[in-house]
Amino acid sequence: MRILLIEDDRKTSDYIAKGLSEAGHVCDVFGDGRDGLFQAQREAYDVIVVDRMLPGLDGLAIIRSLRAAKVGTSALFLTSIGGVDDRVEGLEAGGDDYLTKPFAFSELLARVNALGRRPPVQEQKTVLKVADLELDLIRREARRAGQAIELQPREFTLLEVLMRGEGRVITKTMLLERVWDFHFDPKTSVVETHISRLRAKVDRPFQAQLLHTVRNTGYSLHAPRTG
Repeated sequence: MRILLIEDDRKTSDYIAKGLSEAGHVCDVFGDGRDGLFQAQREAYDVIVVDRMLPGLDGLAIIRSLRAAKVGTSALFLTSIGGVDDRVEGLEAGGDDYLTKPFAFSELLARVNALGRRPPVQEQKTVLKVADLELDLIRREARRAGQAIELQPREFTLLEVLMRGEGRVITKTMLLERVWDFHFDPKTSVVETHISRLRAKVDRPFQAQLLHTVRNTGYSLHAPRTG
């Protein structure tokens, strides 16, 4: 996942960023609240981890601003304030979870992973569209260029995950978690097999390729790029 960490304590931010990187995530770090807010509005992230007390703009103000701007990226508050009222305040500001310092990194990672599997608010659509490909989540129908595409339930879910992450690289690990609910590598070619079947239905009959393999990383679904 791509994670935005807004934390002004250098020792803490280095510790978290190192752990997230070792877990296979990409982590961008900002120590100033205003800079962090700007970055959260400018780039797409799977999860935002934000300290409550920050220079420039505090964590509550950051999340309130993002929610007002219809940015629904899942947010985890970090804080040394552990009172019930403070936790409630953070959740009411639009936070999704709350972790009190000091904390075990294993718990932080588990909470981040859980939030990453939760679809962001702004992506709660009934019809997903990428170029001429459409996925109707209510009717459970897929169409490309107006032509119906028959998908098996697992293929439908796989395509939904890829379309929600339009333009981003979705790793094999992320697909195993989100499509098959595996939290380990089963050492099979289940992902590759389903990607091949999906590509045969979504791409092969049409002129432009939408589903791309990113070597040694994962897959990305996006409209044809020019230039």
